[in-house]
Amino acid sequence: MEYDCCLTKENKWFRYRAAAIIIENGCVLFVTNENEDYYYSVGGGVHIGETAEDAVLREVYEETGVKYEIDRLAVIHENFFSEDSGSLKGLTCHELAFYYLMKPRGSQQLFSNSYSFDKKEELIWIPIKDLHKYKAFPSFLIDYLKSEHEGVEHIITKE
Repeated sequence: MEYDCCLTKENKWFRYRAAAIIIENGCVLFVTNENEDYYYSVGGGVHIGETAEDAVLREVYEETGVKYEIDRLAVIHENFFSEDSGSLKGLTCHELAFYYLMKPRGSQQLFSNSYSFDKKEELIWIPIKDLHKYKAFPSFLIDYLKSEHEGVEHIITKE
């Protein structure tokens, strides 16, 4: 059994995550499920003993059914937040996430049948120009995707 790099102590929760920025034809790929009212990036917890690069490739394939390739590490994101509902309700959360820009394939075709915590996930391509109209996380992507970037950016979010 694989274990995510995640821990909970008292009312505090920490997670190490690898995530993908997948852009095709002016749209960025997000995930949702039947229990949530928001969209989230493709990705998930890094397993103990796994590199972030291996984790993002695994997560992207698990969620999309497609073997994307990594272009480059784009963002290191420190995310501090609290949840009002769901499995993290009442916890003070700190997530450290590595966001990888994936190489485009030229197609939005996916082969997904992904489940997360026994919930069927749905993938959605959101036009970058309309991203501000959606409740989508991480929220930094709304501004980040409006321009070209070089190198790795460190972004801290307190939501």
